Amino acid sequence: MQSYTIGQAARLLGVSPDTARRWADAGRMATHRDEGGRRLIDGRDLAAFSVELAKGGSGEEDASYTSVRNAFPGIVTAVKLGDVAAQVEIQAGPHRLVSLLTREAVEELGLEVGMEATARVKSTNVHIDRV
Repeated sequence: MQSYTIGQAARLLGVSPDTARRWADAGRMATHRDEGGRRLIDGRDLAAFSVELAKGGSGEEDASYTSVRNAFPGIVTAVKLGDVAAQVEIQAGPHRLVSLLTREAVEELGLEVGMEATARVKSTNVHIDRV
């Protein structure tokens, strides 16, 4: 059976290796050690855990699984939908952030004026997370 290192599991789960390590330390993910002392997760256990996470069973209601560090929680002030693209504006305290994304992404997130959202900025990209 395929086994995964903590780093590989983290990549597949979309979290940092530190988060995966904390989950393993807390007993949320079963691990074992190989001959070299590395912690490994059996493929079946990792698959079951990933399904649990996808169903919202992470136990961390407010957890955001992203590597983007610059977060601006705020309120959606405008949504402009085109045929393919969309523009979303968020007012985060004194900051007005505008993100261009696909119409499909806006619809999947259910973004609309008046709802809470978080703009995340990494380099020149603005990512929108629904709260």
